Amino acid sequence: MLSSKMKVAIRSEKFVKLSGKHVSFYIKYASIVFKSLRKPLFQKFLRWMLKRENIGDDMVSNVQVRVFPFQKRNGNSLAGKCNAKKGEIRIYPKKLEFCRKLKQKFGKEKVRPYIKNRAKAALIHELLHLKYLDDEEKVRELTRKYFIIFSRHQENKNSNANIFLRMLFKQ
Repeated sequence: MLSSKMKVAIRSEKFVKLSGKHVSFYIKYASIVFKSLRKPLFQKFLRWMLKRENIGDDMVSNVQVRVFPFQKRNGNSLAGKCNAKKGEIRIYPKKLEFCRKLKQKFGKEKVRPYIKNRAKAALIHELLHLKYLDDEEKVRELTRKYFIIFSRHQENKNSNANIFLRMLFKQ
């Protein structure tokens, strides 16, 4: 079961660089993501997807919900990262500034669902990298396909599913 391999991971050297307000925001963000990814319905969906893609449970050693964002050299943030050899998957948060802008543009009530959906899409994406290692185009195509399947199943609970699909897959 994938949920038993999930944990929240903190790089302590980041604490020194951030204010208490920032640290509090990122800890809350990680908690939302962690709880969302462990939801039984999403876990059931992941089991189905992994089975359909012939990706064995044993290919994943752990899934880390990182507390602080990861910024690439080009300045863009990273949603997730997969080390297929070690079976490690990392899910990263968006920056606080991004969430503030999102709140201003769409309202406070859209931020939490965006965070949850982004994390789910990132985990789907990184799990697919276990099979399709360096085929980014294929992984993106399948991520979109599987996320749509999952979100359609959730449509009754979330009437904003199409908004989040556009936000997450705008490319």
